[in-house]
Order: sequence, then structure tokens, then C-alpha cells
Amino acid sequence: MGLKERLRDLARTETQLEADEIRERTLADPESAVACAGELVDRRPATVAGSIRCITMPPRQSVPVLVAELFDGERSVNLVWVGRRRIAGIEPGVFLVAEGRVAKVKGHATIFNPTYQIVPTK
Repeated sequence: MGLKERLRDLARTETQLEADEIRERTLADPESAVACAGELVDRRPATVAGSIRCITMPPRQSVPVLVAELFDGERSVNLVWVGRRRIAGIEPGVFLVAEGRVAKVKGHATIFNPTYQIVPTK
């Protein structure tokens, strides 16, 4: 590592360093054709990987919904499970690979009821 890289790393915030780490891990997954959240095409199937940033449960009285924001180091995609309030293992900080059909909801990439695989920490 040269002096330029060290100085650049010193100027970066902890959030930027964490995003770089997630990005490297996302791109290093050789087992799946991982799309970056920014490269997702509406109404097309996609496989995405990243770290769960946050989980929300919008206030809906009739149908329970669980929304997880998956961050790939640059952009994010919402993973939405309809009919669920909680899924064991899905929590902030967990790295996972998810598959499903992309939909644009209010301009944001969203995958409804994705299949997923939690990737263990190495």
C-alpha cells in the first residue's frame, strides 16, 4: 500500500470504510451472478448480495409486512416479505444473497418475497 492509499484511507470516515468492506465482499462472491443494486432492471429477475442495513415493519393493520434494506456497498435494494413480521436470522448486519423479480416502488428497487441464503462470516 502506497502513501497515497494510506492518506486516502485516513481521510475516509468509518461509514465509508464499512461500505468499502461490504462492496468487496459483495463482488468477491463467485458462487452467484450478483447484480449491483444500481444495475437492477425493472421487472427482471435478479440476484443481489449485501448486508442488511435496517429492518422495518410498516404500520399496516390488515397484512403484516417485513422490509429489509440490503446494502451492497454503493446502493441499496428493499427486500419485502408480505405476510411476515419476523424471519429468524434476518437482522441488521447479516450478509445474504437474495433472488427475485425486481419492481420499482416509488423509484426504489424492491424485491417482493425473495428467496434468500444467509452467508456465514468467514
